[in-house]
Amino acid sequence: MLKSVFIHCFQVQMVLLGLPSIVSFAIAAPKPNIVLIVADDLGWADVGFNGARFYETPNIDSLAARGMIFSDAYPGASNCMPSRACIMSGAYITRTQMWTPGGEAKGKIGYMKLLVPRKGDDKGTSLFPSKLILEPSTISLAETLKPAGYQSIHLGKWHLGPDAQGFDINDTNGLGAGLDKKFYGNKEVAANLTDRAIRYVEENGDKPFFMYLCHWDVHTPIRAKEEVVRKYEEKLDRGDWDRAWNTTYAAMIEAVDTSVGRLYKAIEKNGLAENTLFIFTSDNGGHAPATPNDPLQGAKGAFYEGGIRVPMFALWPTAIKAGSRSKTPVTGVDYLPTFAEVAGAALPTKQAVDGRSIVSLMKGEDSLKNRSLFWHYPLYLAGNGYNLVRPVYGTTKLYWRATPCSVIRKGDWKLIQYFEDGSIELFNLRDDIGERRNLAKSLPEKAEDLLNELVQWQRDTNAVIPDQPNPDFSPESRSR
Repeated sequence: MLKSVFIHCFQVQMVLLGLPSIVSFAIAAPKPNIVLIVADDLGWADVGFNGARFYETPNIDSLAARGMIFSDAYPGASNCMPSRACIMSGAYITRTQMWTPGGEAKGKIGYMKLLVPRKGDDKGTSLFPSKLILEPSTISLAETLKPAGYQSIHLGKWHLGPDAQGFDINDTNGLGAGLDKKFYGNKEVAANLTDRAIRYVEENGDKPFFMYLCHWDVHTPIRAKEEVVRKYEEKLDRGDWDRAWNTTYAAMIEAVDTSVGRLYKAIEKNGLAENTLFIFTSDNGGHAPATPNDPLQGAKGAFYEGGIRVPMFALWPTAIKAGSRSKTPVTGVDYLPTFAEVAGAALPTKQAVDGRSIVSLMKGEDSLKNRSLFWHYPLYLAGNGYNLVRPVYGTTKLYWRATPCSVIRKGDWKLIQYFEDGSIELFNLRDDIGERRNLAKSLPEKAEDLLNELVQWQRDTNAVIPDQPNPDFSPESRSR
């Protein structure tokens, strides 16, 4: 920024002296670096800037305060693989057809009212595709940025198949491991990834780069360094807490927080902070056995807010006002068009790009306030006894975290359409963030408008909707 001010003053002085401006074309502002950090299964309420008290995220909170907090941020899905496909492709999962890891419904077949792809059952798997990889022909985020002069590195969890999708470097553990490696529960993996990320910053700071850092933490198994766990055990013993918090999970969150802080310090140390867009978020809501998601309803896998709302902040000192906040909903398919605008790159033309650039939001404008966001899930996902898909206010007790459904959010309004029986739920998230009051019957016109838009979106994106009854369905097995 200081350099640009100096150049401008110099040009003005040359004009006043009647001399030609010789620097206006000689020095161009460098393209900004882009860093996207995605934690795994980190809940919206697991960070301090969203109200966490027992968990400690001082680095994340400090950086969030220096940039913009997005209070209503979402991934493109309620679990890891499809959310990452949305980030890389800029397209909703109705197009990628990557519904869930394994590609099949999870739970007892007798509990499933509709016929869907399910393990060991040809009747279900022949109905509609459920893909396990992102098609190599997809123009990825990395491939979108490459023609604009960007080099790219992916670190950590991938989950999109064997194709590197245009990244110059793919390293799952900071130690050169390939895309097929898994490191859940590795107590050192966050540190390894951070070391590798810092080394990349130090070695490549003279060229614009895109860094996609995907932590394995805080996904199960819940494991962490013993000395950090002891810190939280002592804290739990000292405090008057409202629940028996998971101290190991808290230590895993601290590992992510430490990584975020270390990486940004390296960016500052190398003189890159002013020209770097730095974003932190998560791939889906918190995992119910590991963490509460209060005040949100539901958890990872569900399409209530606890399953799909995630923490997010963006820091870019030259473009984003410190201490700012956006309540405009944003989603995972927005990253590709956003980064393309930042980089001056062209959007892919041979594939649908469902997202919208959020650069205007970062600049304090509210141009996306009334656009609609969508989710779709044609499968079943078995849940825990305390994490039902229709809790508290509902009359039907279900075993599922999710049944086949579609979701639309527009402004403050959210509607969920269930394919089993055609029922809907309508919530005003600004007044009822916990989704306790279903307004579908009291506001039928609003519900109908949103449902019509949702159905049209399903048609436009060729969403697969299960409609065949499951011959093995046992109604009595669904009661509790």
